Amino acid sequence: MRSTRSSRWPLTVAGWAVALAMFFPIAWMFLTSFKTEITAVASPPAVFFHPTLENYRAVLARADYLEFAKNSVVVSLGSTLLALVLAIPAAYSMAFFPTWRTRDILLWMLSTKMLPVVGVLVPIYLLWRDLGLLDTVFGLILIDSISVLPIVVWMLFTYFRDVPAVILEASRMDGATQVDELLHVLLPLCTPGIAATALLSIILCWNEAFWSLNLTTVKAATLTAFTASFSSPEGLFWAKLSAASTLSIAPILIFGWLSQRQMVRGLSFGAVK
Repeated sequence: MRSTRSSRWPLTVAGWAVALAMFFPIAWMFLTSFKTEITAVASPPAVFFHPTLENYRAVLARADYLEFAKNSVVVSLGSTLLALVLAIPAAYSMAFFPTWRTRDILLWMLSTKMLPVVGVLVPIYLLWRDLGLLDTVFGLILIDSISVLPIVVWMLFTYFRDVPAVILEASRMDGATQVDELLHVLLPLCTPGIAATALLSIILCWNEAFWSLNLTTVKAATLTAFTASFSSPEGLFWAKLSAASTLSIAPILIFGWLSQRQMVRGLSFGAVK
C-alpha cells in the first residue's frame, strides 16, 4: 500500500502543476483588476499593491453590465436548447439506424470545426443582413447553435451508441414506437451524458466572441463584446480590461464550479460497463 502511494506522488505533483499553470492567468487577471493602470503595467510586475475598486466602478459606469449579461444567458441557453433539439434526433438516427454513409457524415460534421470561421464571415453576414437577423438575439442564437452542433451531435452519438441495443429491442417488442423509444427509454438512460453535453455547449456559447463582435452592435451584444469594448485606439487599459474580463467570466466560472460533478459524471458516462 505504501509503495503504491509513493509511486503516485509524481503524478499528483504533475497534476497540481498543470492545474496551477492553467489557473494562473485567471488569478493574475483577477489581481490586475484591483490595480491602478500604472501599477498594472509596472515592470517588474507588482505583486504587492494597494487594491482599488475604481476599475470596477469605471467599467460598470461605462456600460450596462446587466444587459450584456442577460444577452449572454439567453444566447447560451437558447443556442444549447436549439442544438439539442436538432442533435438528439440526428444522433439517435445515426447510432441505431446507421447506413454506409454514417461515418462519412460524422467526419464531415467534425471537419467543419476545422474551417477558419473568418472564411465564412462575409456570406453569413450578408445572409443575416438580408434576413434581418443582424444585432438580434435570435440571430446570435442561430449562429451559435450551428457552431456547436457538430460537437453536440458527436457527443450524443457516443452516449447513445453505448446504450445496449437489447434495451431498445425490448421496448419495441412491448409496442413502443420510435418516438416513445427515444423519449421514454433512450433519453432517461442517457440523462447524465445529455446533461454533460448541455453544460459544455453552454460554456462554449458563453465564451464565443467572433460572431458576437461581428453580427451585433448594441441590442444583442454579449459579455464578450462588453469585454472587447475596453480595447480602444488609444491603447489597452489593462486594469479596466481585467475588471471587465473578470465580470464577464465570473458567472460561467461559478457555474462551471457548481456543475463540475455533473459534468464529470456525464463525460464518464458509459466508460465503465
